[in-house]
Amino acid sequence: MIAIIDYGMGNLRSVQKGFEKVGFDAVVTADPRVVLEADKVVLPGVGAFPDCMRNLEEGGFIEPVLRVIREGRPFLGICLGLQLLFTESEEFGVHRGLDVIPGRVVRFPEGMQEGEEELKVPHMGWNQLTFKRRAPVFDGLSDGDNVYFVHSYYVQPEDAGVVATSTNYGIEFCSSIWKDNIVATQFHPEKSQEKGLLILKNFGEM
Repeated sequence: MIAIIDYGMGNLRSVQKGFEKVGFDAVVTADPRVVLEADKVVLPGVGAFPDCMRNLEEGGFIEPVLRVIREGRPFLGICLGLQLLFTESEEFGVHRGLDVIPGRVVRFPEGMQEGEEELKVPHMGWNQLTFKRRAPVFDGLSDGDNVYFVHSYYVQPEDAGVVATSTNYGIEFCSSIWKDNIVATQFHPEKSQEKGLLILKNFGEM
C-alpha cells in the first residue's frame, strides 16, 4: 500500500491519480497510523516551509515519517516534500526541517539572466534534467528530459553525493536527491506527463 500524507499542503489528488494511472493503489491519509502501516510513503507539498512543518507536527506525522525512513521503506518527497527533508530553510526566516538530509533550502537570487532575458522567480514551467546519479526510480529517463517545476526555493545538500539530478535556471541547482530508500524531487512528477508517470511507476515497483 502506498500512503500519500495529507497534512493540508499539497496537490494530493493529482498524485493519487498519477499512481492509479500506472496501476498502483494509493491512499490519501491524514492518519499517522496509516503511514506507519504503509509499504511506501509519499510526502507531497505546496506552500510555505514553516506552515508545512507546523502542519506535519500538529498532525502527528514527524515521528512516523522518520520511522518509515529509518526502517528503509521506499519514501518519495515531492516539491516541498523534498525541502522538508533538509536541516533548515530560509523561507520567511530560518526554520528547522526534518534534518534527514544535511543542508539548507535557499531562495533563487534576484536578477538572474539567461542571455538578455531576466528570469522570473518563481521558476515555473518545464525544464530539463541532468543526471548525476542513476536512482532506480529514474529508469527510462534520459539527460535533457523535461519535467514540470513550480518553486522559488531550492535545496543545497552538504553532501553532493546525494544529488541525483540538477537543472539550470539562472544557476545550476539540485532538482532531485537519492539516498538509500529516499528519493525526492523538486519538480512535480504528477504534472510531468509521460516522464513523471514513469517515475511514479518505478517508485510503485520498488
